[in-house]
Amino acid sequence: MHTHNTTPFYQINFQKQFGGGEVYTQFLCQALDNVGMNHTLFVHPNANFWHDMVFGNTRIQAITPDIQPILDNMTANATVLTHGSIPKDWRMRITASGHRLVGIAHMPLYGRDQQAFDGYDCVIGVSQYVVNSLHDAGLKSVYPQPWYGVANLHRMTDTSQTITRKSLYDWDLRKGRDRLLSWIEPLYTPFLPKTVWQKKAGLTLGIVSRITPIKQFPLLFNTIAPTLHKIPNLNIEIFGSGGYASVRDLKQALLPIKNQVRFWGHQNNVASIYNKLDFLLTGLPEKEALGLNVLEAQACNLPVLAVDALPFQETVLDGKTGYLFNDPRRDQGQHLHDILNDIINGDKERLQPSTHQQHLQQFTLDAFTQRIAEALPFLLGKM
Repeated sequence: MHTHNTTPFYQINFQKQFGGGEVYTQFLCQALDNVGMNHTLFVHPNANFWHDMVFGNTRIQAITPDIQPILDNMTANATVLTHGSIPKDWRMRITASGHRLVGIAHMPLYGRDQQAFDGYDCVIGVSQYVVNSLHDAGLKSVYPQPWYGVANLHRMTDTSQTITRKSLYDWDLRKGRDRLLSWIEPLYTPFLPKTVWQKKAGLTLGIVSRITPIKQFPLLFNTIAPTLHKIPNLNIEIFGSGGYASVRDLKQALLPIKNQVRFWGHQNNVASIYNKLDFLLTGLPEKEALGLNVLEAQACNLPVLAVDALPFQETVLDGKTGYLFNDPRRDQGQHLHDILNDIINGDKERLQPSTHQQHLQQFTLDAFTQRIAEALPFLLGKM
C-alpha cells in the first residue's frame, strides 16, 4: 500500500487536553506512515501527552500556536490538515500562501458555527452523521466517504492492569476557581484511601469517556436515573475526568442512584477496563461525532448500550454488538429499563461483539489505511 509522495504534508493539532481528537490524530499518523507519506504534526508546546503515545515515523514539532510560526515551519505548496477548524485569518493566510487546506470535522456542525470550515479546500467527516451535517451547512467540497475511526487500544505507553481512583477533574487553568482548586487537590489526595477497582456483583455498566458537555451525561441521567433506581444489582462505573461544572452536574443528576455509582477518574489503559465490564453506556447522540469508545469496547468484545440514532446506528449492530434503545427524553428511559431487566433476568443475552467480525473490521487500522490510500489524490488536490 506504500506510495511515494513528495507533497509536503503537515497536520495541526493544538489541543492542550487529551481526548478523542488526539487519539484520532495518532492513528491518522499511523495510516499516513502505512501509505508512505512523510509528514509533520504541529502540536502545542504545553501538550505533554504526545510523548506518552506510540508513534512511528511522524515528526512531532511543538511550535507557538500562531499563524506566522506555522507558515515559517512549512515548505512551499504543502497540504495542511487541521483537526477541527482554525481561525479565519489563519485559513486565509495558509491558502494565500499557496498551500492546500484540508479539515477533519471531529464534531457535527449542527448547533455549531456553520462557517467554521469556510475557506477550506476540502473537509472530511468522521462519520456519515458528520458528513450529513457538512452538506447541510452548505459546504461544497466534502469528501463523500466518512473516515471512520479505529479501535486503537495500544495508544499509550502505560500498560498497567491495576485500576486505582484518580482525579475526576480536568482543571481549566484559565479560570481562577479551577486554578485554585488545582492547587488544593494535591494537598488532600495523598490522605484519601487508595481504592483499587474490583467488580461488584450484579450487572456493571461502564462509562469510559471524558466527562464533557458533548456527551450530555447530566441530561441523560436526569432522565434515566429515577428509572434505573428500580433495577436491582445494577452498578455504574465511570472512568473519565471532566471540568468542575461537568462533574458537579453529573453528580447531581446521579443522586437518585448514587449508591450504585463509582467514579474512577481518567485511566490510561482502557483495554483493561473494557475487559472488566458487562456493557458500555454512551451519552446522548446529537452532539456526538462517532464515539471512539464505542469502537474500542466492541473490539474488546464488550457490547454497547446506546440511543437508537446517528451516529450510534453506524457503529453498533442492534441485538448483535449492542442494544440500541429509544431516546430516553421520549420515554423517560423505559425502553432502556426493559432491556436491562431482560438482561438481568436472562431474557436477553449479554452479546458477543467478537462474533461479528465483518462489522468490527470496518474500524481497524487496515480499513482506515485503505480509506486514506483511496483519499490521497483528493487530499493532495491531484484529482
